[in-house]
Amino acid sequence: MNKIKLRTETIVLAADLAGTLVFAIEGALSAMRGSLDLLGVMVISFVAALGGGVIRDLLIGATPPNAIRDWRYPVLTFLAGLLTFIFHSTVQAFPATLILVLDAAGLALFAVAGVEKAILFGIRPFVAMLMGTVTAVGGGVVRDILLARVPAVLQVDIYATAAFFGAFTVLAGRRLGMAPGPAALLGGAACFTLRLVAISYGWHLPKAAL
Repeated sequence: MNKIKLRTETIVLAADLAGTLVFAIEGALSAMRGSLDLLGVMVISFVAALGGGVIRDLLIGATPPNAIRDWRYPVLTFLAGLLTFIFHSTVQAFPATLILVLDAAGLALFAVAGVEKAILFGIRPFVAMLMGTVTAVGGGVVRDILLARVPAVLQVDIYATAAFFGAFTVLAGRRLGMAPGPAALLGGAACFTLRLVAISYGWHLPKAAL
């Protein structure tokens, strides 16, 4: 039991840090597109990368949140934001396809980290899936609110849905007897694949015809 818990904690940390790096860069890019100065870029980078994790930790009672307790999180976000600002011309030259792939990867990493951490805290399966989704999309929502725009998650189809599906896949794998590592990889792959396929084929959720 202790070995499983240790493996799960390692998965959460690895996925959390990798997702933090990806979303910190994306947050910095969004801030620069909004013509914010260096301080604004750093703030948005921090919020985009860590907002979802902070919300998750507060909801499941993991206080103080990792973003505050563990120095690696703020250092990683500020460093990523600063480097993105300094080398903005190079980063902004990245193809749009690469940005979409990185975003899908960050979404998958955070969905896995969120549901795995909720499991560690004994949260029931359905709510654990919601925590995975909140971790994946929460930072982006706060980022967009600070940038005075409608949150992308409310406009981009099969985004939060992909995160929820990834979290569901993690739990399904665990229920079928898979070890934490393979279940996390399967869930991350499910989220990542669904997001990219949805982009490629223009899949979207139903909308009311008004």
